[in-house]
Amino acid sequence: MPEGRKWTKEELLAKAEQPSKDSLRLHEFYNGVWEVVQKCCIRNFDDFAIWYTPGVAATCKDIHAHPEKVFAATNKRNAVAVVSDGTRVLGLGNIGPEAGLPVMEGKALLFKYLGGVDAVPICTDAHEAREIIQFVKWLQPSFNGINLEDIEKPKCFEVLDTLRRECRIPVWHDDQQGTAAVTVAGWINALKIVGKQRDKVRIALIGAGAANVAICRMLIAAGADPQKIMLVDSKGILHKGRTEVQREEPIKWYLTTITNGEQRQGSIAESMEGTDVVVAVSTPGPDKIKPEWVRKMAKDAIVFACANPVPEIWPWDAKEAGARIVATGRSDFANQVNNSLGFPGIFRGTLDVMATTITDEMCIAAAEELARTAEDKGMNEDYLLPTMDEWTVYPREAVAVGLKAIEQGIAQRKVGRDQLFQEAEQVIRRARAQVKALQDAGIVRLP
Repeated sequence: MPEGRKWTKEELLAKAEQPSKDSLRLHEFYNGVWEVVQKCCIRNFDDFAIWYTPGVAATCKDIHAHPEKVFAATNKRNAVAVVSDGTRVLGLGNIGPEAGLPVMEGKALLFKYLGGVDAVPICTDAHEAREIIQFVKWLQPSFNGINLEDIEKPKCFEVLDTLRRECRIPVWHDDQQGTAAVTVAGWINALKIVGKQRDKVRIALIGAGAANVAICRMLIAAGADPQKIMLVDSKGILHKGRTEVQREEPIKWYLTTITNGEQRQGSIAESMEGTDVVVAVSTPGPDKIKPEWVRKMAKDAIVFACANPVPEIWPWDAKEAGARIVATGRSDFANQVNNSLGFPGIFRGTLDVMATTITDEMCIAAAEELARTAEDKGMNEDYLLPTMDEWTVYPREAVAVGLKAIEQGIAQRKVGRDQLFQEAEQVIRRARAQVKALQDAGIVRLP
């Protein structure tokens, strides 16, 4: 594309469709996106006597006598399981664990390349909440963290809350805490650009699933006024007259009781009227949000249309309708609000201080650092957040998260800011260098 020439709508649509076409071809070209690579030396076959029998028995006995040594003598300290039952995969719904496996492999790839975290994709046939809870508990000896992924509501709430309470390792649900952390970061910077205060803006949250329930909670913790927030589910705006929510979804009902101070009723259109910020994490579009609804928003409107794989409204349509700032969940548009900016750095910091859980405060610390990083680099209307290739954001996040865990008294390892940054930077550099070395050597073929 020649510099200065504007993309047509047809060209933008073709560009948006290209990743899906490439994905079909390249997943089969590589037979998946991850494999196991050793990190110890193998000088000759005699070394297997060290790494396996008979030598390994000495290490096993040492760990049996001193259980804490498992973190020094194995990869457990840096290992995370990406667990899903495939019941709510991206915007595709309940497609099952096998069909969800490519997503979990991709997640593991991002964990490693962006955060230096060794993540293992595990899709399970356990589907009841109690089965998933037990399954994850059984994984604890091999992992130092659990990333729950693409589990349908309402069971995702029970699974996360129970595991956070009962596991001895950190557990989080990326569709809840991860999405919320990055969204809050984008919201913080969008408000700076339009000159509006956190506690003064009116916010419509379109979709009341796991993501927006967590986003609502974290927005409030970050300074939003709950009375100025409206949640909209498939039946309309949540208000106190929606008593069926109390019976069906207690967590959503709690938010219903503390939000929507004016008790507005209606649909998406009514929720957006006069609103400063819209955060949509709902049904993939386009045209789930109409341009005419955007026109009725407040001056300097902010629209986050984050459904995957297609946003609820195309960004160019939202801009034409008067939105000043538009973000989506896609990497091929400006202002990507995507979990991949959050979970690698958040887990890096969590693992580096050996935190026993991941708190909302740790996520907000990550959000504030994400926002600060973009501001340091020249934040503007088309640059709310760092992009994934600005890799220093990940060690910065890791430090913020690790220091917050230490401050909260949930870190088993206490180190200073400089050391945390150096350690995180080193492990992330190593992961990226490994990829380059494999590609340069032709071990990983280029398509």
